[in-house]
Amino acid sequence: MGTARVERRTRILLPRLRPGDLAVLDHLDMDRATAQGLVDAGVSAVLNASPMISGRYPSLGPEVLAEAGVVLVDGIGAAGLGAIRDGTIVRLHDGTVYVGEEPVAAGRAVDSETVRAEMAEARTGLLSQLETFTHNTTEFLRREQDLLLHGLGVPRPSTRIAGRAVVVVVRGHEHAEELAAIRPFLREQQPVLIGVERGADALLEAGHQPDIVVLDARGEESERPSARVLRGARDVVVRVERGTDRTPTDHLDRIGIRPIRLESSATSEDAALILADAGEAAVIIGVGMHATLDEFLDRKRSGLASTFLTRLKVGPRLVDAGAVPYLYSGRVRPRHLYLVMLAGLAALAAAIAVTPVGHEWATSAATALSDLYDSL
Repeated sequence: MGTARVERRTRILLPRLRPGDLAVLDHLDMDRATAQGLVDAGVSAVLNASPMISGRYPSLGPEVLAEAGVVLVDGIGAAGLGAIRDGTIVRLHDGTVYVGEEPVAAGRAVDSETVRAEMAEARTGLLSQLETFTHNTTEFLRREQDLLLHGLGVPRPSTRIAGRAVVVVVRGHEHAEELAAIRPFLREQQPVLIGVERGADALLEAGHQPDIVVLDARGEESERPSARVLRGARDVVVRVERGTDRTPTDHLDRIGIRPIRLESSATSEDAALILADAGEAAVIIGVGMHATLDEFLDRKRSGLASTFLTRLKVGPRLVDAGAVPYLYSGRVRPRHLYLVMLAGLAALAAAIAVTPVGHEWATSAATALSDLYDSL
């Protein structure tokens, strides 16, 4: 039982959710990023008008929700969505939604076993998705060839990037764990920190001030980082569609921030990677971004081609944050040198002690220490 929060568009619903709420929405093929947002909001159940997994591709969101213990019901349809009033206290039982004792909507209860079975079946339909993806990639490259191939139109931020390590943070799956795992690298190497959308807030929450913040001009207000983060950043880069006027950046001008524009149809995440690559970063470490086949297909359809081609462009420089703890063990600290020195001295003393002269020295030292003890 809980309060129903009803909104067909998930991105508008997420900021309204409170712990224990039942999220009522219409989201075909629940993606991982949205599912993680629902888990972070603390919802107790998700009621979906559309199928959680339609079979077009293996959407990763239902698995995230099921593992978090969120009750899942899909297929309540448009009628069910309209029958549940926003803010109403409802009860959920076996896929049926009750207001008091009256059933108002019904759908299919989805558990972990159902998710695993449908994920396996959905993987058989990947071929058609990949064919569409190939076409979209060709179109994207045609539009963005100057930017991707020649670096034309990439702005130059005031933050120095050339020759330095760059860490790009996206508020994605397991971003907090990845940030914690690379803490020694961040402390010792002092890389350039780029926060993408609310990834900038994630950096600040972890105790790091982002140097550059990358925003999407089309992003919802709930996806924007706080004004505190924006004011603290050295550079704010806004990704806008080509030919767009200054209207999308007016809200930044009002709080005293003069953003840098990057005109492209790439996603804000990919714009951050392009920015770091054009600045000749020594290495780019991605936090919260993953690039498996399932992850690619789970992204917004419009961002598939952008993500694929951007990673081909920056490929030699890009490293997943999950690999950093295996590749970087940290600098040698003074205490490590002291321990090595003490071990060497102990080994030297042991070697000398077994010689006749060393035995005589040890006997003399023991006698002197005994006399000192007696005198004290």
